Amino acid sequence: MKVRYWSGNPLFIFLALAAAAPTFAAAQTPWQPSAGHTQIPIWPGAAPGAEPHKGREVAGIVTDSTGKPKPVGGKPWIYVDSVSRPTMTVYSPDGRNTGAAVVVFPGGGYFVLAIDLEGTEACDWLTSRGITCVLLKYRVPCFRVGPYRDCHTALLDAQRTIGLVRSQAARWHIDPHKIGVLGFSAGGHMVAAISTHWDKRLYRAVDAADSVSCRPDFAIALYPGHLAVPEKGFVLNPDLRVTSQTPPTLLIQAENDPVDPVENSIVYHAALRKAGVPVELHLYAKGGHAFGLRRTSFPITEWPQVAESWLASIGVISK
Repeated sequence: MKVRYWSGNPLFIFLALAAAAPTFAAAQTPWQPSAGHTQIPIWPGAAPGAEPHKGREVAGIVTDSTGKPKPVGGKPWIYVDSVSRPTMTVYSPDGRNTGAAVVVFPGGGYFVLAIDLEGTEACDWLTSRGITCVLLKYRVPCFRVGPYRDCHTALLDAQRTIGLVRSQAARWHIDPHKIGVLGFSAGGHMVAAISTHWDKRLYRAVDAADSVSCRPDFAIALYPGHLAVPEKGFVLNPDLRVTSQTPPTLLIQAENDPVDPVENSIVYHAALRKAGVPVELHLYAKGGHAFGLRRTSFPITEWPQVAESWLASIGVISK
């Protein structure tokens, strides 16, 4: 596997070029959340649809060919590779609890997970706003299928996690009717996938959590991929069966995104609008890809405020 960078811009694209692991700046050890937080395995036994993984889970700082950290927004970032045992980590709100919860899907092209850039840093923002954050460390890399490069195992992990969160809502002081999803890049595709594949579990039920609805109550996708491809004329991925029951959705993307073309958001927005789903699409001229919540010089860097206003407008949080 190899990571390609554009100098001076917080952009990256993952290319599966070889079986070798990416370069790390530190020892190759599994990712662990910050002190006071515990990873919870989402499957009681072997995960359904398990695929063979080479090597054990590793996490490290992304470096360039010289061994120096490759920053995004002026800071290094961490990714996780070879996840075969998916987990969720619950981050409770700081102070006031709105009752809302968001399951976060980090991006990484379904090769790896940008675990801090598009994971824990999103949780820091959400919990500061009184929202419980559930960080999903889903299985990667996965065997992607079809021209849209869909990831079946990631969708299974998403279905299972939302069911678990809803079934344990009282334990974490969550309103079971205010559980949403937030994803970046490939994680943005997961947002669309779970939004359109919640009516039936795609695996055999393992316990009572699988009898609880896994429909998100709202959805936010940033610079999503896998929704449309140039070779198909940028038509919507046919696996995304949008209906009037698809949850209210917020889409955010930059028009100069060099990794996932802006048409991904545009065609999904059109399908949601046609189905009568409440949806907002915010496009920005500049911003690129994979900026997460890190500050940039572009207006798109204010997207968290846009998201908060949208959440208030649909009644998830107070205005």
